[in-house]
Amino acid sequence: MRELETRKAIIDACLWMEATGMAIGTWGNISMRIEDNQMLVTPSKIAYDALQPTDLVVVDLEGNQLEGKRHPTSEMHLHRLLYKHRADVNAIVHCHPVYASAVCASGGGIPPILEEMSQMIGGEIPITERYINAGEHLLLAEETVKALGNKNAVLIRNHAPVCVGRDLEEAKVCCQVTEKAAKCYLALKGGMAIHTIPNSLVQAERERFLTRYGNEH
Repeated sequence: MRELETRKAIIDACLWMEATGMAIGTWGNISMRIEDNQMLVTPSKIAYDALQPTDLVVVDLEGNQLEGKRHPTSEMHLHRLLYKHRADVNAIVHCHPVYASAVCASGGGIPPILEEMSQMIGGEIPITERYINAGEHLLLAEETVKALGNKNAVLIRNHAPVCVGRDLEEAKVCCQVTEKAAKCYLALKGGMAIHTIPNSLVQAERERFLTRYGNEH
């Protein structure tokens, strides 16, 4: 994807977040890997409906701003460290949907209760071990990377989820799966028994999705 198309795709994803309730105001941020050691990321404190392609910022994975007049998102470290630790990740969406944010404040992650979680997320959605002040950007990033592991979604305690993917569309779908899982989980916690998917079947579902989904008869 050429860089202008990449910039437009990120802006479209920002507008999608706003339109679907995945984010409000200027909360949330999105990035895409454009080189092995570079990412294109949304700027800080710019309303999504005002974003222009030139507002996006190119940053390397050491945190150096290479292109752009705007300041990158204050959570830039979150994006760069995730790319450094996950070579399979090419897009990151940090959204703030209602139900997933509620689970972030509940003290635990989301166990594997839905088929989509096995396929898209890789099983459970973990949560960071402790609350980190929003101003502690590097520490927040380090805690998030540690909690994410090899999953495609993670909950930042008392904050919001982060979803990743091999491309931007996959990261967006992971956001949708995370929000659906959170909504179902909160409903179940209202008193119904919670039956999780066995880990062996979680792995089988993930493998099937990655290797055979769409080609089965």
